[in-house]
Amino acid sequence: MFGLSYWFLPLFAGCVWLGTLLAMLGRWVALGSPHYDNSFHATQHIAYISDIGATSWGKPLFITGSAVTVVVFDVAFVAERWLRHTGRLTQNYNMTEKILSGFATLFAIIGAAGLILLTIFDTVDYPHVHDAMLVVFIGGYIISAIFICAEYQRLGIHYREYSILAYSFWIKLAFIFVELALAIAFGVMSDKGHYNRAAVLEWTISLIYILYIWSFIIDFLPATRTKHKSDRFPLPLRKQDDEMAMNTEVGGNMMGGPVYTSGGQYPDQGVNGNMQQPVREGQDLYPTHGRTNVGASQNF
Repeated sequence: MFGLSYWFLPLFAGCVWLGTLLAMLGRWVALGSPHYDNSFHATQHIAYISDIGATSWGKPLFITGSAVTVVVFDVAFVAERWLRHTGRLTQNYNMTEKILSGFATLFAIIGAAGLILLTIFDTVDYPHVHDAMLVVFIGGYIISAIFICAEYQRLGIHYREYSILAYSFWIKLAFIFVELALAIAFGVMSDKGHYNRAAVLEWTISLIYILYIWSFIIDFLPATRTKHKSDRFPLPLRKQDDEMAMNTEVGGNMMGGPVYTSGGQYPDQGVNGNMQQPVREGQDLYPTHGRTNVGASQNF
């Protein structure tokens, strides 16, 4: 639609989240970096995102930007699953990969719900609920990323020729370790009363989340070249298919004659993808086009 492809979903979601953060931070700075007594600690000078999101002007912006971001991002998860199912992206090799993809989508939805709820239940009026939803948000997307990495690692084994899977895997794996380390550091700084450092870490975590969203642009790029059915990724050649073909050939040879199989391809499809045509009645099995007929050999 409008000449856009599926890569626009993560691009748009990341831009909305970036715009939301910049608008909140920019507005707070433009107001003179005020100290909100109802949410700031005594030694705190840098605002948390949640502090700004609890203000009368910041809360509508925070709710709207967060909701649009995670809804569009979760649509990208569903779109990725559909594109693999239809062959627009490399298809899953087995049911395990599909289950991993399903869990990745599920925990992404849980993380999205956590972000939306923490914007609604602000840190001033509902501090405990807000903190709990923050854990759900960060934890949900980290667990989702773990399942995605597990799926991509398995896909990379069967599609070694597509390096884009490896790039995406390492980017998402880096996100897991970096965000987990920053989340732990954020909790430690907050617990020890280093609120300014904790605020910086919170903004950093939110900005890195944008990079994670944008990493899905890489995943959707192959779909730009597979719009037509003839260009789509074929079904993967499974190990059991080759084993069945090998067993058939061996069994045929043991019975006294060669048996040729398609090597795991479809029964009526040749090695080069050409359909094998049945022999018509009266058709010469050994055509003589371009050959000179030679009479029967004689014994001397």
